[in-house]
Amino acid sequence: MGFPSVEEQLAIITRGAVDIVPLEDLKNKLERSRKENKPLRIKFGADPSAPDLHLGHTVVLRKLRQFQKLGHHVIFLIGDFTGMIGDPTGKSSTRKRLSKEEVLANAETYKTQIFKILDPEKTEIVFNSQWCGTMTFADVLDLTARYTVARLLEREDFGKRYREGRPISLIEFMYPLIQGYDSVALKADVELGGTDQMFNLMVGRELQKEYGQESQVILTMPLLEGTDGTQKMSKSLGNYIGINEPPSEIFGKVMSIPDSLILKYFELLTDVPDTTLKLYEQQMKQGANPRDYKVLLAKEIVSFYYSQAEAEHCHEEFERIFRQKGTPDEMAEFVLSGPMTLMDVLIQSATLPSKSEVRRMLQQNAVSIDGERVTQEGFLLQPNQERVIKVGKRKFLKVK
Repeated sequence: MGFPSVEEQLAIITRGAVDIVPLEDLKNKLERSRKENKPLRIKFGADPSAPDLHLGHTVVLRKLRQFQKLGHHVIFLIGDFTGMIGDPTGKSSTRKRLSKEEVLANAETYKTQIFKILDPEKTEIVFNSQWCGTMTFADVLDLTARYTVARLLEREDFGKRYREGRPISLIEFMYPLIQGYDSVALKADVELGGTDQMFNLMVGRELQKEYGQESQVILTMPLLEGTDGTQKMSKSLGNYIGINEPPSEIFGKVMSIPDSLILKYFELLTDVPDTTLKLYEQQMKQGANPRDYKVLLAKEIVSFYYSQAEAEHCHEEFERIFRQKGTPDEMAEFVLSGPMTLMDVLIQSATLPSKSEVRRMLQQNAVSIDGERVTQEGFLLQPNQERVIKVGKRKFLKVK
């Protein structure tokens, strides 16, 4: 197999990246890869909790996909060994000790989602229990002897807790060492992660040197802001766009992002060429309507996860609903067996997840029935009337 020129590869690899440490090493590795016709080993590690992937997670996954298209070998590492230990800090109520069975089940969940982005034939999935689970106590002591407490305290959260006199357990110190040792076990050439992972990624680079290996190159990608435009995309903050959401929901959420994020989303979430993005930027500076570029962005994203035809359908439906104040062709339906309050209908139909969320939407005047605003949670719906309930900008429910 042949590889593109180093210059061509770097143009693709560096797009959107925040840090490449060091860039010269990456150039050298790419040169040698071409000369020996041997793909680089590209590592990315993920925890084993069952993922619900959103576009923020895909920023790194799309970079892995670019490495694959350039001919390199991607290793998707699942940290099942650390998952079975559990979260030692006690700070997270969501991270728990997982059984091997749970880890394997979660790994299958990963596959169904990550392979919407990665090429399964070019992706190697590994578990770090393969080597961590067989290490002897002597091996662990040998690992700890290769890194100092002083270096570990350079990690911001460890250093802060040490200065404040708050306890740090030894097993917490082991976490970055285990992640770093994963790079030794896999002989990684490049490791990817978010900017918040820089310390742990660098530990891997230094441990490889300690074990007599060539140090990996670190490539970090930015954390993506959510639809609110300020905070990191997160399901808990409600500012996320999930890759498994219906295409119309993805389209509508992309249309709701602030104008300031349009170009960043294009750069990190699509394959639209840089030359085209520069043209878009220039046109918007000259007064072009940002909304038109959001439409192009939403179409690109929906096309990637679904199809071009679905993207066009979403656009047509969006225009009808939001410009012409219409309703979608298809919507969820709920059949009344007798009189029911608006609160009960919205909960039982799973349109909204909780009573507090129903009350919040009612207080925001975000609920309407047949186009009329409703603010009373006890509003009674009768079974002999067909009504359309709209919640927020994108949720519709036909009550029959």
